[in-house]
Amino acid sequence: MELVASMLAGAQQSLARLITLVERDAPEVSEIMREVYPHLGQAYTIGITGPPGGGKSTLANGLTRIARDKWLSVGIVAIDPTSPFTGGAFLGDRVRMQQHFLDSEVFIRSLATRGSHGGLSQTARGVIKLLDAFGKDLIIVETVGVGQTELDIVDTVDTTIVVLVPEAGDTIQTMKAGLMEIGDIFVINKADREGAIRLLAELEARLPLSAKESQWQAPVLATQAVNDIGVAELYHEIERHRGHLEATGQLSQRRRQQRKEELLHIIEQRIREPLLHVMERDELLMRALEKVERGELDPYSAAAEILCNKAFISSWLSELERGVNG
Repeated sequence: MELVASMLAGAQQSLARLITLVERDAPEVSEIMREVYPHLGQAYTIGITGPPGGGKSTLANGLTRIARDKWLSVGIVAIDPTSPFTGGAFLGDRVRMQQHFLDSEVFIRSLATRGSHGGLSQTARGVIKLLDAFGKDLIIVETVGVGQTELDIVDTVDTTIVVLVPEAGDTIQTMKAGLMEIGDIFVINKADREGAIRLLAELEARLPLSAKESQWQAPVLATQAVNDIGVAELYHEIERHRGHLEATGQLSQRRRQQRKEELLHIIEQRIREPLLHVMERDELLMRALEKVERGELDPYSAAAEILCNKAFISSWLSELERGVNG
């Protein structure tokens, strides 16, 4: 594909056009991903997640500045809520990272969640691949911040940063089974506020019990990103975590697991779409679905009934084959 070749040669306009195709889930996406695949694996990816209002954008801005001081090129993927009017990203690029707009080595793109329950859409994964193939050294993924459901970021990035604010101290117990278990680095931003010291102590006390890797003790940092306090220390911890992953072989292991999870996700998505198309046309199965919705039939019995319907299975396989052959 000529557009991919142009992007690989360094054309930023071609990169932007390819991202647009990925956002629209255009028919060419499979071919695009196939062509960029041999060029992947050079970028290091960082995910910044946590509840809304934590200052994730300001932290991403500070980390980008430090990376540029080190002559690294940076790609930023900002996952925003979907606009109810346009279906696109609710927050635009104009309100983010303004000091980097004129830097040709920084590429910023806002993406909509498009209903992704984890806050990280499949589109975002495609965009990360394009930025990697384009030659970005560092890719920062800032997620929408929807709480504990935002756990799929760990299946996408190399280092996960969980950002909290002092007011989150009362919610740590309920978060322990969610965000608390995915973080490689924890940040208490806006640490000049009351409660920061108490939250810092509480996190440090809990993390040894919930650390997801026995060989890595997740650090807890206090920052004031808006005043550029603690951001350099955060960048240092990112580098330290990367060194740990590379030295122990966990980086390659983590990326292998991510590729496996993505494959399963794509297969599940490809199977689900024709399945729903066939069900919408089958009166018998639609009645079963309606019974489940009304609470008149349990989902297990309905699923067994659907999967035992040979006519349905035949129609579904035909629909699936048409989708695969495009």
